[in-house]
Amino acid sequence: MSAPSSTAPLLRVSGLSALIDGQQVVESVDFEVPATGVTAVLGRNGVGKTSTLRAIMGLITRSGTVEFEGERIDGLPTYRIVQRGVGYVPEDREVFSQLTVAENLRLATRGGAPHRDLVDELFPDLVQRSAQRAGSLSGGQQQMLSLARTLLNDNRILLVDEPTKGLAPMIVQDVAAALERAAATTPILLVEQNLPIVRRLADTVVVIEGGRVVHTGDAGDLLDDDERTQRLLGVHTTGDDDARTDTEVER
Repeated sequence: MSAPSSTAPLLRVSGLSALIDGQQVVESVDFEVPATGVTAVLGRNGVGKTSTLRAIMGLITRSGTVEFEGERIDGLPTYRIVQRGVGYVPEDREVFSQLTVAENLRLATRGGAPHRDLVDELFPDLVQRSAQRAGSLSGGQQQMLSLARTLLNDNRILLVDEPTKGLAPMIVQDVAAALERAAATTPILLVEQNLPIVRRLADTVVVIEGGRVVHTGDAGDLLDDDERTQRLLGVHTTGDDDARTDTEVER
């Protein structure tokens, strides 16, 4: 197969459906992710955003087509998808709590040239806590570790799920800055509830409702349209720096 053109989407999802414990959580989702920038997946709670990312990664039962760099990956196991350069940062961080920060990073390293200088620059707090058990870190520090494990490696795309969920505002800005830096070189498919962060990072948005895509388009166009944002996401954006698409914000 010939290599995809520079204008072709890096990731193409067509008719993607997924089940968890026999219950359908994603229903015929279709969207594309370009080879640059940040594509944000938005929607109210429980509509299938996280399940969509998990289905792409092969972590839940799925059907449909997932193409990455012009080749189908929907028949591959998760570890093969990762080996192809798809980095994944899960919603609940999933660090190895009994291992140290340094051990978590060593386990995550693929290949012989990890980007340790970049990780140390972005997350200096982790450098100071390299000998500390990951389970004793704060939620924000664990999120940084989860991101750092992915940024260590050469990835062609990053799938990042709810990176600012439950974090203090200062940590939210640190995480956003790290993602902004990563997006300069690696496209990101981002599930995020914090709309100011979406406005800061995203070029394109995909809105899911009831397990289906109901809107795709320019991020700024959607977030500047308060009526449409309210209709699709259930939240006003005008004059609200803390707008989120979920109904409850963790503190």
